[in-house]
Amino acid sequence: MVKRALIVEDDADIANLVRVNLLDIDCQAEIVRNGLDGLRQATEGQFDVIILDIMLPGLNGIEVCRRIRQQHVTTPILMLTSKDEEIDKVLALDLGADDYLTKPFSVRELLARVKARLRRSAPDKEPGFAGGATTRIALRDLLLDTELHRVSIGGRVVELTAKEFDLLALFLKHPGRTYTRTQLLDQVWGYSYSGYEHTVNSHINRLRMKIERDAARPEYVLTVWGVGYKLNDGLS
Repeated sequence: MVKRALIVEDDADIANLVRVNLLDIDCQAEIVRNGLDGLRQATEGQFDVIILDIMLPGLNGIEVCRRIRQQHVTTPILMLTSKDEEIDKVLALDLGADDYLTKPFSVRELLARVKARLRRSAPDKEPGFAGGATTRIALRDLLLDTELHRVSIGGRVVELTAKEFDLLALFLKHPGRTYTRTQLLDQVWGYSYSGYEHTVNSHINRLRMKIERDAARPEYVLTVWGVGYKLNDGLS
């Protein structure tokens, strides 16, 4: 099945290079060249992945990413940046981006990252979490379905980003186990993100906003002070 990508990039050469190479993985791409148009397309269109440059006219990519997530769009976002400043990468991840590449990047690496994001959003082709078996996990009125890549609470579907889903799946598969931020970062984001542990906090906070009745007093995902986080295994 052909996938659709949105490329938000003001450099025509880079945008066209990315679009042409995406065809090799059966992914058709639409290109927009400024942040405002990118935001509109991302929130109004149907895409399987968004490739978003940080340095954009009109509205920078960081702000576009923030507004996309504010509007509860869960499409995977791969950020591109020509800067080597850690603040850009950290901020992008904190705001809900799923991955990033620093320019100049190799086309092979870009395609590998895009394919990884597409697999996450295509559970019918890659069921289960992190290569695990297809399963449904329930805790009280919370239900996570790895085959459908869907979470519901009391029958109401909750829209989670890929990283939020993976965090919750990890917790549900290991109830009561305490994970440090470094462990969560390694298992959900990968070892290449070492040093960005506070990004975990941002995703945990957003996850709580979506699944908890009161995010300030969480029932499902608990903080283990001085250590990290765990799933409340005292629920039934």
